[in-house]
Amino acid sequence: MEQHRTRPPNNGPRRGTPSSPPLPPQERRRPGGERRPARPVGEVRPGPPGPRLPNPRLTGLGSGLFCAAAMFLLGFLDQLLFGASLTVYGVLFLPVCVLTALWVRGGDVLTAPVVAPIAFAAGLLPVAEGGGGLLGRMMGLVTGLATQAGWLYGGTLTAGLIALVRRVRWVRRRRRRS
Repeated sequence: MEQHRTRPPNNGPRRGTPSSPPLPPQERRRPGGERRPARPVGEVRPGPPGPRLPNPRLTGLGSGLFCAAAMFLLGFLDQLLFGASLTVYGVLFLPVCVLTALWVRGGDVLTAPVVAPIAFAAGLLPVAEGGGGLLGRMMGLVTGLATQAGWLYGGTLTAGLIALVRRVRWVRRRRRRS
């Protein structure tokens, strides 16, 4: 089936090219309703002093991939360095949950407590003890999930609280704008 264009072609000159005149500066309103002139084009706002921390914004899928990949790599490192210590793995799970909840976008922030338990299970694969093939490995995974439920609940609760606070702030900001 053929799909037709729904927008007319844009054949005119683009803004900012030498052939088109510059647009006049627009005015902005102050909170009290009075108007103020717009900032000049070249003016830069001063930023906060000091070094800036990374502030990535991940989508819901990206945060899930980040969390799962980080836990899987930490599971391998735990196995190599600490001999598959489940306590070390649980402790490492907490900062990954915090970072996932902080780095996900405002609109997707409620995915952080959902992806945390999935990532915990994914990272537990290299750490879980198991012998005897696939069934032994699965039994080790279930045993690891059961014995480390405290770390799992703690990390998920931490991600959920951070996500809830961020979501409330995001909704309030959007309501103030409209």
